[in-house]
Amino acid sequence: MVRTKTEPKYILALKTLYKSELVENRVEKQTRREIEIQQNLRHPNILRLYGYFHDEKRIFLMLEFAGKGELYKQLSKGYFSERRSSRYIDQMADALIYLHGKHVMHRDIKPENILIGINGELKIGDFGWSVHAPSNRRKTMCGTLQYLPPEMVNGKEYTEKVDIWALGVLTFEFTCGFEPFEGRTQASELT
Repeated sequence: MVRTKTEPKYILALKTLYKSELVENRVEKQTRREIEIQQNLRHPNILRLYGYFHDEKRIFLMLEFAGKGELYKQLSKGYFSERRSSRYIDQMADALIYLHGKHVMHRDIKPENILIGINGELKIGDFGWSVHAPSNRRKTMCGTLQYLPPEMVNGKEYTEKVDIWALGVLTFEFTCGFEPFEGRTQASELT
């Protein structure tokens, strides 16, 4: 019996991180945490991290290929129909329920961190600010200003519900085509 080597039947995306930049920006621990968390997630609406490897200068993340690109690019063309919005919100809510069930807070849900798969399904990616929090309590301010809930902005303790707030902001953005909290008032609230 002759065995032949078979070619893989899927495409990966390769994300390259430069070690010097990670050290310079002091995010080595954050990057390690991102890899550990994302590597253990299995959900159809979460971008899969298949593995990683590195050389002297770089770290390579082997990620699921999301063939239709960033949600941000689609959203920049205008708002979505109610049907499309409701489908996306359902997918995001299901993915967040899964994450929170594993005691993972994403903490940076925004269109730039969501990709669209080849079949039009959403994929949450970029787990750089994520944290595994069995106590479900945190105090670190992180993420993107337009998507932060009041408790985080005010420096108070928060839970995984920060991701639900961000989903609410996304819901508004999906149906209206712009962010609900833009403008001068937002900047003044932080000072």
